Amino acid sequence: MSALHKDEQGDWQTVCLKYLLFIFNFLFWMGGAAVLGVGVWTLVEKSDYLSLLASSTFAVSAYILILAGSLVVVTGFLGCCAVIRERRRCLSVYFFFLLVIFLIELVAGVLAYVYYQRLSEELKQHLNQTMSENYAQPGKEAITAAVDRLQQDFKCCGSNNSQDWAHSVYISSIAAEQRVVPDSCCKTITSACGRRDHPSNIYKVEGGCITKLEQFLADHLLVIGAVGIGVACLQLVGAFLTACFIYLLYKEEEEEEEFGAL
Repeated sequence: MSALHKDEQGDWQTVCLKYLLFIFNFLFWMGGAAVLGVGVWTLVEKSDYLSLLASSTFAVSAYILILAGSLVVVTGFLGCCAVIRERRRCLSVYFFFLLVIFLIELVAGVLAYVYYQRLSEELKQHLNQTMSENYAQPGKEAITAAVDRLQQDFKCCGSNNSQDWAHSVYISSIAAEQRVVPDSCCKTITSACGRRDHPSNIYKVEGGCITKLEQFLADHLLVIGAVGIGVACLQLVGAFLTACFIYLLYKEEEEEEEFGAL
């Protein structure tokens, strides 16, 4: 094979890889936007409910996705510049960031999956206690607002059923004003409507709020896990293409040095 044919083959491979990396960067940016969007959406959409959870794993997974998505935006720009300039050093930095972001998103995906597995047990152990002991108590305004929103959004009453409220600190206090359930249990909220717990007045859902919240959080954990692991796999493809491009540039530089020495 002649030296000219080798040069033409090398140029063709370099051009193909360059365009493939441009396509990857476009997909990479879109994936980063998806990761960032899911992270922000998770925190904004469920910010009230986070105070009802015993652990911070759900929130941590979302924060990790936000960090990863932000890094993707910056890294994608760096990748485009590195590919255009064909600088091995810049491409090596880009390759390093791809691996770092891959690990970050993989951690977020794994955390979401692990938390998904023990979500039901955590809610059963802690939600009833949180609602009965902290609702409408001094300094627990965030939990009170979260419980009220939970019962109205999911049209439920109590962690397992409306009878759970009979054992709560709030209902047993003078502040309840003879209510048997909080007003947020009512289908139509009016002043002191919680004094009457007839099915025509309050929500009575099989499984209570635990079942509703568990399904809601489980669905979103699956989204977090799928997006995190999906984009992480996409980055492996980018890392492979980048490594190939770096290798071709290295070979071209070697050939140029050999030609110059002659």
